[in-house]
Amino acid sequence: MASYISDVQWKHYREDGYARIGRVATGEELRALQSRIDDIMLGKAPLDYDRMLMQLDREPGKDGPGPQTDGHKGATLSYRKIQSLEFDPLFLSYMQKPVFREACATVYGEETTIACYRAMFMNKPAREGTELNWHQDRWSHLDREPLLTIYTALDPATEENGCVRIIPNSHRLNLVPLTRPDERRARQERLVAESESIPLELEAGEVVLMHNWMFHSSGVNSSDAARRAFSVCYMPAETKSRDGLTYSRIFGSGALSVSQLTG
Repeated sequence: MASYISDVQWKHYREDGYARIGRVATGEELRALQSRIDDIMLGKAPLDYDRMLMQLDREPGKDGPGPQTDGHKGATLSYRKIQSLEFDPLFLSYMQKPVFREACATVYGEETTIACYRAMFMNKPAREGTELNWHQDRWSHLDREPLLTIYTALDPATEENGCVRIIPNSHRLNLVPLTRPDERRARQERLVAESESIPLELEAGEVVLMHNWMFHSSGVNSSDAARRAFSVCYMPAETKSRDGLTYSRIFGSGALSVSQLTG
């Protein structure tokens, strides 16, 4: 089987909590993804919008983001988040590229069937964008913690337009249980105060493997162009939700297929 990710890159992921793996999509594929997400925001895509979790960057008449709820919120390019993109055939096809299968097999094991916890578009509209406080990606309603998020920059990501900031190596710190939020918050505040963060500046189309426990944040967009990204959290399909939620399989037995979405 072809290997897409080098030992050096995996060493960086294990030690620092992230690894750049270059551009995965061709120029044509990247342009198609950029166009498709704009069509989704504008309500032009042939999708079942009732199953898409969507959030505006600014709720009309208010200072902050709108609620994250199912359904289209109006034709605008100022969405903050759009989830459930595994139900779009173009984004699903991208999510199922062999390089991402290899990444999941390395993190979770060759024989593990893989689902996605979330396949999410994230947006910092021009001169807008919501500040994201320092955090780890951890969820108390799951019976095990996902470890891998694969992040694709759909536009160049810079400090000016609110790129992700990270604290390398922070995924290796002793974890405080999710059931002790006050202790977690205090330790997080100490970590941020005592650590040096770096901006994760990326070219359009560049892909980064990110350990979910690595602390990260992002600021607002001070530029005249949007900063769009596509983020997929992959996890073992046997992961159970205490809320009774189910998750789409992406690799292995029972995986969702493009033909299921287009047939």
